[in-house]
Amino acid sequence: MAKDYYNILGVEKNASQNDIKKAFRVLAHKYHPDKAGGDEAKFKEANEAYQVLSDEKKRSQYDQFGSAAFDGSGGFGGQGFGGFDFSGFQNAGGFEDLGDLFGGMFTGQHGGRRGDPRGSDIHVDVELTFFESVFGVEKEIELTKHASCDRCAGIGGEPGAGMKTCVACKGSGVQVTMQRTILGAMQSKRTCGACQGTGEIPNKVCTTCQGEGVLRQRERLSIGIPAGVDEGAVLRVREKGEAVRGGRTGDLFVRLHVKADRRFERDGMHIHSRATIGFTQAALGDTIEIETVDGKGDLKIPAGTQSGAQFRLRGKGVPSRGGRGDQIVTVAVRTPERLSREQKKLLEQLDLKS
Repeated sequence: MAKDYYNILGVEKNASQNDIKKAFRVLAHKYHPDKAGGDEAKFKEANEAYQVLSDEKKRSQYDQFGSAAFDGSGGFGGQGFGGFDFSGFQNAGGFEDLGDLFGGMFTGQHGGRRGDPRGSDIHVDVELTFFESVFGVEKEIELTKHASCDRCAGIGGEPGAGMKTCVACKGSGVQVTMQRTILGAMQSKRTCGACQGTGEIPNKVCTTCQGEGVLRQRERLSIGIPAGVDEGAVLRVREKGEAVRGGRTGDLFVRLHVKADRRFERDGMHIHSRATIGFTQAALGDTIEIETVDGKGDLKIPAGTQSGAQFRLRGKGVPSRGGRGDQIVTVAVRTPERLSREQKKLLEQLDLKS
């Protein structure tokens, strides 16, 4: 029977990828079979629709041929819940983290946990050219890190198998130990090693991650570097760090390093450059060609220009929210080193001593 995937997710046929992800997230929270009042069949149906519509190629095939294009593909029809492909969750823009999608469903049912565990942050360095720092750029980086398991969505248990209270901590997420000291009995608390602080353990461990909830893998990320960044700036990419079972993913911190450019120097939102002109150009005036970050440009040199004079090119500096800074060109007058006799006589006649 033909299936209307758009209707299943409750979105229009022209829905954006972000709308599709949001719609699926709502249904996943509502129908997940491990949640009280969940509905495995509807969750299964929503996941099937999401797997197709979240993939541009599959979506195009569906729009052309309908759900019949995916019958017998092995990813959907005829499989139990455990055979479902959760790969569509990975890198789903708009999700805070894969653990956030399902994590809240497994807390508080047996006493709850005392604060979500959080993965470690990752720090990387990225080098930019001067022009990239001025105008912004997309940079791709590769990380080898712990990522949430696609099959179990980071909870460590087989989908549909359910969870049970951790025996080691009795659902509290912490283990309490007593130690006798010269000051008397001291009590200490630590995160439960059995459930990693979640207060729950799966009835059946995930066959992909073996109950860890995370897998170490290589991931390629595209980082948007905004215009106007400077040397040493640090960008924070939320929840792209290390993942942990049942908790929140750490953040990624990107420290930027800008390579020097011999033509330009930066001073806040302004750019400084230098231009050399001849003695005659300085005395009589001229129009010269200079380099800017936008390309070649013309600069008018008025008669009588002195060495060290500065000229401001408005709007040729570094972009910012309030507009762009300026480019300030410092002129150096080159004194001729070799003069003919006739040139020397002419200069002596001018008597330019002051």
